[in-house]
Amino acid sequence: MYRDRIRLNTLWGKVMSPEEAAMLIKDGMTVGMSGFTRAGDAKAVPLALAERAEREPLHITLMTGASLGNDNDKLLTKAGALARRLPFQADPTLRAAINSGEVMFIDQHLSETVELLRSRQMGPIDYAVIEASAITEDGGLIPTTSVGNSATFAILAEKVIVEINLAQPLDLEGLHDIYIPTRRPFREPIPVVAPESRAGLPFIPLDPGRIAAIVITQKSDSTATIEAPDTETAAIAGHLIEFFQHEVRQGRLGTTLAPLQAGIGSIANAVLHGLIDSPFHDLKMYSEVLQDSTFELFDSGKLAFASGSSMTLGAEAHDRVISSIGRYKNKVVLRPQEISNHPEVIRRLGVIGINTALECDIYGNVNSTHVNGTHMMNGIGGSGDFARNAYLAIFVTKSLAKNGALSRVVPMVTHVDHNEHDVDVIATEIGLADLRGLAPRERAETIIRNCIHPTYRELASDYLRRAIQRGGHTPHLLEEAFSWHVRARQMGTMLPSQTAI
Repeated sequence: MYRDRIRLNTLWGKVMSPEEAAMLIKDGMTVGMSGFTRAGDAKAVPLALAERAEREPLHITLMTGASLGNDNDKLLTKAGALARRLPFQADPTLRAAINSGEVMFIDQHLSETVELLRSRQMGPIDYAVIEASAITEDGGLIPTTSVGNSATFAILAEKVIVEINLAQPLDLEGLHDIYIPTRRPFREPIPVVAPESRAGLPFIPLDPGRIAAIVITQKSDSTATIEAPDTETAAIAGHLIEFFQHEVRQGRLGTTLAPLQAGIGSIANAVLHGLIDSPFHDLKMYSEVLQDSTFELFDSGKLAFASGSSMTLGAEAHDRVISSIGRYKNKVVLRPQEISNHPEVIRRLGVIGINTALECDIYGNVNSTHVNGTHMMNGIGGSGDFARNAYLAIFVTKSLAKNGALSRVVPMVTHVDHNEHDVDVIATEIGLADLRGLAPRERAETIIRNCIHPTYRELASDYLRRAIQRGGHTPHLLEEAFSWHVRARQMGTMLPSQTAI
């Protein structure tokens, strides 16, 4: 019945139920699971693990590519199955457990996890649980809608549990490029010299003797909630397009720009959507997540090629794209995230990185992860991989939050994920600040003038004026640097009581 999916007949006897496969994983083990931003995650074994953890003690360390779909993190957390989690998550239930100290969370750059495993600074992995669309005649695994860390998890794990998902079309075969860097110090340059380069294999190479179980599933990926572009995101896109046109006039970019990267989320997705009506053409992407806007750009004729590590789509786009994936196969490649996010490749290609800030400060430091410096949201993801190495490191955010009660631009961020040395451009719906070649005082003046909402502009200007009177290369008033955050915690707004929007 599944011979087109399990093409090595010696593996047919490994097919078993999710419950039987889950019993192979013991208390205290480290498990690597497929899945990157809700795409290509295992669907059945995590559920069976959660159900088992409700009946008996079971606590695992769970590694993934990024966030999981199908409420896997939620169910595993509620069952008490997660002792430790890395390198990224986006589930509210798990987030609460992390912030209460119930689950230990290790926030990592997405390019680094498998490097630490390969060099034995972490691990070992006891079991890998990998979703595949098929197993080749030699035992290789054909991934589905993401690669993430799946390849290295499968290669390094003691044993592998494969979920064959019948809902994932066989037409996905050929979409992937599995390249694994050689070990240090004998590593050769990664042979990716353009977004369309193919350096590896279309499947994950695996000794079939290490496959411990095969589980048959038939469940689609969770779809993303993609908010439609609004006036604010359209304004941000407009500022960026105007900036890119300026760079073309200065001879620093051509009308095809440079390979584009956009982080996960509605703002970055909406900003890319704005390029549909721009004068740029024959665009290419070298990114980690391919969202709805990627395929809208394909369909508009603006985009020529896209390289990523996963496809995370809204409901309508998912049904349309996955059902006709053959249309896009010669335009898309999915890679391991250590390649999609690799500093060497990002710097070689001259990528334009566009990522979302939780908040930024007047000097250009960016907080992507922590509310009030303490409470984790999701994780740094791949934004640091790109910010440090991109040709242009751009961060976008709306200027206000909570109906204006909070400013996204503050005197000092409460947590730094990307320091001012790695941030080239900040854009809000108010305007764009080009920070290249500016000293700290000039950066502050530029951000306040161009990016901060008018309601908060004078507050920020006053802070900067008084800080400069104290002196210093990067002037701050230490007793007031977090005063906006303290006021918001105490009063529910960063605005002084006499100020109104």
